[in-house]
Amino acid sequence: MRIALLGEVTAQVGVRPVDLGTPRQRCVLAALAVDAGQLVPADRLLRRVWGADTPRRGRATLHSHLSRLRGAFDGALTIAHRSGGYALEIDQEEPAVDLLRFRALRDQAEADDARTVALLTEAVALWRGTPLTGLSGDWVEAERDRWQQELWAVEQDLVDARLRAGHGEELVAGLLARAARHPLDERVAGQCMLALHRAGRSADALAHFRRLRDRLIGELGTEPRGEVQELHRRILAADPGLIAAPGPGVAVTPLPPRQLPAAPAPFVGRQEELDRLDAVLAPADGVALISAIGGAGGIGKTWLALRWAHRNLDRFPDGQLFVDLHGFSPAGQPARPVDVLGGFLEALGVGRDQQPADVERRAGLYRTLVADRRLLVVLDNAATTEQVSALLPGGRRCTVLVTGRTRLRGLIARHGARPVPLDVLTDAEARTLLATALGPGRARTAAPAIAELAELCGGLPLALALVAARAVADPRLPVDDVVADLRALGLAVFDSEDPADPTASLPTVLSWSLRHLTEQQRTAFALLGIAPGPDIGLSAAARLLGLPEREAHTTMRALADASLLERTPGSRYGMHDLVRAYATTVAAELPAEVRETALRRVLDFYTGTVNAADRLLNPHRDPIPLALPDADAHPHADAAAALAWCDAEHANLLAAQHTAARLHRHATVWHLAWGLHTFHYRRGHRHEHLAAWQAAAGAAGHLPGPDLVIVTHQVLGLTHSHLDHHEDALRHLHQALTAAEEHRATGHQAHTHRLLARAWSRQGDDLKALDHARRALDLYRGLDQPIGEADALNSVGWRAARLGDYETAREHCRAALALHRRLDDPTGEAATEDSLGYIEHHSGHHERAIAHYERSITMLRDLGNTHETPGVLESSGHPHLALGDVDRARAIWREAREMFREQGRTDDVRRVQQRLDDL
Repeated sequence: MRIALLGEVTAQVGVRPVDLGTPRQRCVLAALAVDAGQLVPADRLLRRVWGADTPRRGRATLHSHLSRLRGAFDGALTIAHRSGGYALEIDQEEPAVDLLRFRALRDQAEADDARTVALLTEAVALWRGTPLTGLSGDWVEAERDRWQQELWAVEQDLVDARLRAGHGEELVAGLLARAARHPLDERVAGQCMLALHRAGRSADALAHFRRLRDRLIGELGTEPRGEVQELHRRILAADPGLIAAPGPGVAVTPLPPRQLPAAPAPFVGRQEELDRLDAVLAPADGVALISAIGGAGGIGKTWLALRWAHRNLDRFPDGQLFVDLHGFSPAGQPARPVDVLGGFLEALGVGRDQQPADVERRAGLYRTLVADRRLLVVLDNAATTEQVSALLPGGRRCTVLVTGRTRLRGLIARHGARPVPLDVLTDAEARTLLATALGPGRARTAAPAIAELAELCGGLPLALALVAARAVADPRLPVDDVVADLRALGLAVFDSEDPADPTASLPTVLSWSLRHLTEQQRTAFALLGIAPGPDIGLSAAARLLGLPEREAHTTMRALADASLLERTPGSRYGMHDLVRAYATTVAAELPAEVRETALRRVLDFYTGTVNAADRLLNPHRDPIPLALPDADAHPHADAAAALAWCDAEHANLLAAQHTAARLHRHATVWHLAWGLHTFHYRRGHRHEHLAAWQAAAGAAGHLPGPDLVIVTHQVLGLTHSHLDHHEDALRHLHQALTAAEEHRATGHQAHTHRLLARAWSRQGDDLKALDHARRALDLYRGLDQPIGEADALNSVGWRAARLGDYETAREHCRAALALHRRLDDPTGEAATEDSLGYIEHHSGHHERAIAHYERSITMLRDLGNTHETPGVLESSGHPHLALGDVDRARAIWREAREMFREQGRTDDVRRVQQRLDDL
């Protein structure tokens, strides 16, 4: 049996709802339930139910109500009559009345620090609305007020508990709303200040204190109390004690990460090293286990790490993280810890939009998430101890495998890593590896040659694999001929200990592979070694090599057959770092003009193709203010194909920009940032977008004309705003506006005002946002820029709607929609339909709202705008709910939740889940 008072008064027995009858009869039940288990004198019960208006036959009427209640519960409810009163008898251990359950949970939370958040959260969740809904009277009003004060106190205690547990950023929105409703509540103000500070918004926290102080002095004539002033002092002093990594409230992906590549096959030998890893990484309570596998390039460090990891998967039920740190990747920079941490956090369920920007805070969040997990972390191909240190988990239950060509002595000294040095394979192991690769029949007839090959390869696993691949690829080639080639070339030992040249002994085997290639293929191998990015597609490779695509495909296939390239799905090709290192040395022997021309061709290809993609993705975007090179761009069939190409080439485009910066090709740096703009926006790549435009800002100073500088500041301002870097956003946007005004660039002024409207909206100041939106609209109306005018109309309408002026909002947004439709601009049309959905919903026209939202969602899906779609989808659930269609609202929010989850946007997932829980 359950009796609910914290909302409408209801009851149920098992799953059967109980018909409680009239409001007066419900009040009788409530008046007993509030003191369930205790005797309520009849006179007091009468006053609770009727107040001063007790009927002349009040006791008889009360008795009738009690009889009907007993009948409605069909024997499940006991109302005892004794000593001139009545008692509702319940189980005191598990209260059947939600009010009593609420109080019991509150009391338990006070006595159980470890479960405070969980207990108080459960207590607050019992509230379904205004208590005693549908009842009236003096007693009802007094109880309702008292219970709501109890709820307020519990909610305050819950916020304090969550702050103690390390939460901050996710509490900000709720606390700001609460502070707005209770502007003089110093406890709420202190909570809000601390949450803002932890969210990286210390300036907002200090501003909040100033507003509180002004109100207290102005309205009450008093200063804030000591605790709030002390918090203000500590924020000013940047007291590190105020910063705490998020606690249990951080959402993680429901599936543990499984990032290990496939186990190496065939794998031969290394039993001694595997046993040593078993010993040094044996499970031990309270000890973080780190092992550093070291040795020369090509010695098999990664193979050993993966072999051990796959043999011990059952030890790590919470998942495995793997990353190639590119410590020795000559064509690019070693992986930055901040970027690696971003990938790890995404694998652990923290979306890119929710991640801190700096390495220290990312590392802190990462260590918090893995603190209590049995997790394996494999850090492959490390360059230095410094690169690895930020990636080490702080938990005592994690195991870390680090591989590197250098000995990483700092890792051993500072972090207690257990070294596992690798040597070459024994002769027997090397012969077994070659025999396994060649197959039993061929191995039996070529046993002497296999033994000699093993000796000449010096037991180096990579050399053995390459030799075996060559022999297997041509079954007609006698193994004796392979031996003769290697002996004639004087194969060197492959276990060089020289840290300055870890691949010194590999060129012999690799040059042997090159001997079997044509001159064109050898040049192609060299040029592929200096191509930007982790892999390359066929079209880009053709431009790099200066060949038609069909001929380039033949060349790439020959290199893959020689085990110098690895082909992956989608006609893409990659190189192992060691092979790429050798290719780079080969490229150094080419004439400088050949290298520079090849890089120019591929950079121009990437530049032209990404800008062609951008024009398809957003055909109404302003023309690029810097002439593009006359390049042979890859054709895109349509916008969907353009989007797919950008997805596949994203890492290469970023690497191309880095290469262009290194070569001082400033126009290319800027062109690439411009071309990635729409793609980054639709896919939500905010941090990558910021880095690209920061590079463009450096290039813009070397290029002519003010337009590039203005546009760069505009985009940096917009991007900082999306990342909630509000001060940086306003700084860049005001620089853009100042430059636009100095050069009388009215179009840039209008666009900058529109961006300032966005920035102020994200800070919650819709009045300032509306002012900038109106300025933008006024300026656009004086220009022949109808797209800008349409966007500005929608901007004004949206801000007016946010401020509650729905008529003005509707007028502007309908005008915007008509203009976008006339201009055939689906991007602007989708945004405006979303605005109109909001306006109609909040105006009470829910069916109209649904129609607008559905049109917006359809267009966003057609545009491939995966970042914006779930947000509009979430909004569309509200009018369905308002119309009473709970099932449809639930289905919509479930779809939105899954889309947010797929994008790793955990805060959005949590918010939508709460909506679902509230249904």
